Amino acid sequence: MSDKAILEINGKKHEFPLVTGTENEVAMDIKTLRSVTGGVTTIDPGYKNTGSCESAITFLDGEKGILRYRGYSIEELAEKADFLEVAFLLIFGELPNKAQLDKFHDDIKKNSIVDEDVHKILDAFPKSAHPMGVLSSLTSALTAFNPSCVNVDSEEDMYQSVVRLLGKFPVLVAWTMRKKSGLPLDYGDKNLGYVENILKMMFKEPNEEYTQSKILVNALDKLLILHADHEQNCSTSTVRIVGSSHAGLFASISAGISALWGGPLHGGGANQAVLEMLEGIKADGGDTKKYMAKAKDKEDPFRLMGFGHRVYKNFDPRAKIIKVAADEVLGDLGVEDPILDIAKGLEKEALEDPYFVDRKLYPNVDFYSGIIYRGMGGIPTDMFTVMFALGRLPGWIAQWREMRLKKEPIGRPRQLYVGETLRGFKPLEER
Repeated sequence: MSDKAILEINGKKHEFPLVTGTENEVAMDIKTLRSVTGGVTTIDPGYKNTGSCESAITFLDGEKGILRYRGYSIEELAEKADFLEVAFLLIFGELPNKAQLDKFHDDIKKNSIVDEDVHKILDAFPKSAHPMGVLSSLTSALTAFNPSCVNVDSEEDMYQSVVRLLGKFPVLVAWTMRKKSGLPLDYGDKNLGYVENILKMMFKEPNEEYTQSKILVNALDKLLILHADHEQNCSTSTVRIVGSSHAGLFASISAGISALWGGPLHGGGANQAVLEMLEGIKADGGDTKKYMAKAKDKEDPFRLMGFGHRVYKNFDPRAKIIKVAADEVLGDLGVEDPILDIAKGLEKEALEDPYFVDRKLYPNVDFYSGIIYRGMGGIPTDMFTVMFALGRLPGWIAQWREMRLKKEPIGRPRQLYVGETLRGFKPLEER
């Protein structure tokens, strides 16, 4: 392949270098396009063909169903690593040794206390407030309690900002859910592992001992790993572009949460949509065959949520992993729930029906994560996106840190103006 691309505009040819990534992806470097062509830019709505950065964090190949963090396959990480190991890997570039992992966990626990005034801010929200709005606000509020700027040239400053956020964020997640459920807030237990502590903070009843379930710990650990990063998606790009203005880590992550909150087009809104669909099928009698037929009818507006993926064209590698955990949660815990019975019925039919098999409309990670959160019991549907954010946190941190360490320029996209040309101002009485 040539090492350059030639673009001809108005009879004049311009050369632009081709850049090849470590996985042989090829990109045309057009950062000089506007200057050498006298003002010509590109237009690419949604940035579907535009690389906003060079990144060494996550590799994704949707056509082949590949997802890797720092070169490690998602399959191997989900099987052999825990969430904190994966978080360390994403943020710092290598898997930790035991001493590094122990220190990382200890430092996170030391930074897990949330200022009591944040509790007062939470109290000001009504129970009806959407959990993502609450979480975004509380995350942004952390800036007020940690006002010093992070010196990105100091490894210690950067490290402390990372462990501070990883320590406090699960507390905010648990508080957000318990506020909605009317339960007293829990500050956690430093004697527990990271994921175990999250579950206890979320589910401990005030009048009884909390008993850990290894099945739930394993399922949540895997879910958090699978959601930890996903390349330059909407919320991750938001974190990077906000951070490019030299906004702090808390403010940048808060912006990412707001982007993730958007709905079924991105993130946890998708698994919320799955459960809402299942509720609708149940309310209509629970006939899965009827709804599979509706999904195949091009004239029917019904959409089968949680099947297929706009990035993965063959299969979602995360779905294969989390299906096993979903089966364990429903089977080994003996969960009885008509909604989940409907979900399993849809799954079985979609995996066997030639219409869905031929079109690669397989159950995706959002389908199974919704099932797991439902099977855990006690997690409201509108908390699903919050759980997604909890998993995505290390990826957001890693992307923010990479962008700041590389001293990337402030994000400033161009536009193609299609409005009115110059016109004269008319006085009010003449309009």
